[in-house]
Amino acid sequence: MSVITRDEAQLRAQLLDVHRYTIELDLTTGDETFGSRTVIRFGARSDGDTFVELKPAELRSATLDGQPLDPESFHDDRLPLRNLTAGEHELRVEAVMRYSRTGEGMHRFTDPTDGETYVYTQHFLDDVQRVFAAFDQPDLKAVFDLTVTAPRGWSVLANGITEHLGEGRWKAAPTPLISTYLVAVAAGPWHSVRTEHRGLPFGIHCRRSLAPHLDADTEEIFEITRACFDRYHEKFEEPYPFDSYDQAFVPEFNAGAMENPGLVTFRDDFIYRSAVTDTERQIRAMVIAHEMAHMWFGDLVTLRWWDDIWLNESFAEYMGYQTTLEATRFTEPWVEFGVTRKAWGYDADQRPSTHPVAPEAVDDTAAALLNFDGISYAKGASALRQLVAWLGEKDFLAGINIHFQRHKFANAALADFIDSLAAATERDVHAWADAWLRTTGVDTLTPGVESADGACTLSVDRAGSRPHRVSVGLYDRDLTDKGRLMLRERVGIDLPQTDPQPIGKRPALLLLNDGDLTYAKIRFDDESFEAVRTGLSGLPDPLTRAVVWNALRDAVRDGELAPAVYLEAARAHLPLETDLALVHGVLAFACAHIADRYLRPEDRPAALAALTSLCRDLMRRTEDGDNPGLRLIAVRHLIDVAAHPDTIAAWLADGTVPGGPELDPELRWRILGRLAVLGATDEAAIAAELERDPSASGQEGAATCRAALPDPEAKRAAWEAMFTGEDLSNYLFTATARGFWQPEQADLVREYVPRYYEDVVALAARRGPAIAVAAGRWGFPQYAVDAEHLALGQACLREADPVPALRRRLADELDDLARALRVRGE
Repeated sequence: MSVITRDEAQLRAQLLDVHRYTIELDLTTGDETFGSRTVIRFGARSDGDTFVELKPAELRSATLDGQPLDPESFHDDRLPLRNLTAGEHELRVEAVMRYSRTGEGMHRFTDPTDGETYVYTQHFLDDVQRVFAAFDQPDLKAVFDLTVTAPRGWSVLANGITEHLGEGRWKAAPTPLISTYLVAVAAGPWHSVRTEHRGLPFGIHCRRSLAPHLDADTEEIFEITRACFDRYHEKFEEPYPFDSYDQAFVPEFNAGAMENPGLVTFRDDFIYRSAVTDTERQIRAMVIAHEMAHMWFGDLVTLRWWDDIWLNESFAEYMGYQTTLEATRFTEPWVEFGVTRKAWGYDADQRPSTHPVAPEAVDDTAAALLNFDGISYAKGASALRQLVAWLGEKDFLAGINIHFQRHKFANAALADFIDSLAAATERDVHAWADAWLRTTGVDTLTPGVESADGACTLSVDRAGSRPHRVSVGLYDRDLTDKGRLMLRERVGIDLPQTDPQPIGKRPALLLLNDGDLTYAKIRFDDESFEAVRTGLSGLPDPLTRAVVWNALRDAVRDGELAPAVYLEAARAHLPLETDLALVHGVLAFACAHIADRYLRPEDRPAALAALTSLCRDLMRRTEDGDNPGLRLIAVRHLIDVAAHPDTIAAWLADGTVPGGPELDPELRWRILGRLAVLGATDEAAIAAELERDPSASGQEGAATCRAALPDPEAKRAAWEAMFTGEDLSNYLFTATARGFWQPEQADLVREYVPRYYEDVVALAARRGPAIAVAAGRWGFPQYAVDAEHLALGQACLREADPVPALRRRLADELDDLARALRVRGE
């Protein structure tokens, strides 16, 4: 597979000025391939050679200025364009292209519910070549003029407003100047709902089988879309730069969403078939806000090269959360960010694969693809949040608007962004950028308290090099309720400190980074830890509690707090927690990390029993139906940690949890999956459930259940489907992998641990980056926490030469495995 290097991209950008793509796609040629015709009009600034990228099933013809190009010269996904002369040129390419089943290029999906077929593009980062010929780099922007021939009964969506010309031909309005990776098409018999806002057509779309579920949430989605759109127009002086705003919820999507201008694509898990919590609705709102922010930062102003991907993602991540807070009904999005997204960033930043938010060594597109991680998203957003706290929102937005004005419909790099911010403030933004964006790792902040004559001073030890503006929360015990901690005041401190900070009398709890405005791990002094241990649930603000829970989580991962102590804190305080994101985040860490990986196998049953008891406490608290979201979280996790099948099997037989909720498809498959792990169901029951729910989600649920059966033949069949078959889609591969490895089945699957390293390298090379990532993440034998497994994996990295996407994933998983061994003391 060909990649383009930064040096090649820079040379090509110096040579070419690309004006316009005229693209014709024919989606009526069969189930495996489609037709692609491309005319590229471009200018050469001087004489020279270059190339165009294409990944065809068959290259039928190519002409440059009317002269045929030698098809034998096409090699390694590149068609050479030799002996260009300065001036204007026209390249014509006709090819047959393959549909994808892995979410890359033009993905094709047939809905098992009704047999309807849908296709959509995902061109990021360099997959436009799978759909049409292109000079595929972000700084060669052009106008795209698209025509699509689709089967009868289909509608076609694109970056601009589309018009049906008759006979299945659809034409999209030409785009403004955009990058190749942002061109988008979605075609099929969509269920569409349309409206208009501020003179622009808005639409939301999904496959027909999801229509009732989309219709139930249509007004909420439109309300959030309108509110975010209006809020961005208050923040940004540059108006929305495209002619329409469509949001298509598409099947088997590899990411959460993609910011194609005028046609945002979302994974259609965001169209809820089953009950969800308000936190999950908040996450959907945030993703809507995140992708809309990209219309300005990413689409209007685009990175010049992939080393600046953080300029897209960190900005959209920050704006997504902040705008959700400002423009929607959701009041605590930063709590969810703190307990889930920020933890993602902390974890990524402590692995050997860490990199700066703004890395300097992104030499090619394969390396760039590896940087779409918790650093580019969560750490970068945290850095911007700290920047806003340090700079002030007024100056921050002024700098952003200068940036849009200077670079609209063009490209920009980190230096341009920092110069725009510097133009709006007297502060040294360049020094801030060097400290925050060019460094790696997580700083650790530890408080020190000195007392004299009844008064205290605070000093903060900073392990790390970044400047921080932090709030320090001083909490006293409530004299009328010893379990409650009351905020006395928040003290602002700039780090590094010059002198200790007077704080008056000693507080019961001294909490660094109260409000979570910086990116750093925090520690507690002994007295503060005792206050946390006894009074965590009595802290008045959920964001404060999120900071504390994150500190406890980090201490466990760093081997400074026993996993059992974390479980004790969860057992004591979670039954009193009111924030759903916190309940879910703490339970998820306790189940997936502490019970499944950080505790020795002999200690796991006690942990599962404690978690079961905790979930039952939460269920008892919600028996009156007052908090269905909290009850749903408790039910989900009780299913996941059930050590005995009787209770959950009775729920499945009755179709309901006593006192609610009734079992919807998600809960039914969840129970059946756990019963499979416990050996309390069989293939007949799985087949019967699939007949009841033959949807795509049902197919995935059945795949997980079948792979989870504690039966040698079931494991063999699942393994062959994943590692020797070619027909599993990206989602079905993931579903199968998620069922395969189970802590309860360690002896049964032990033989597959060495086989994993033998098979995964070939699979990743054969099936491409999307499957490589899925195999490295979900296919990895996480529950084999032993030194022999670690040695096998390290040998694979040394000797087997896995493709970059798999190498990065394996390196991360093996580092997590080594961490689990250290936490266990092994």
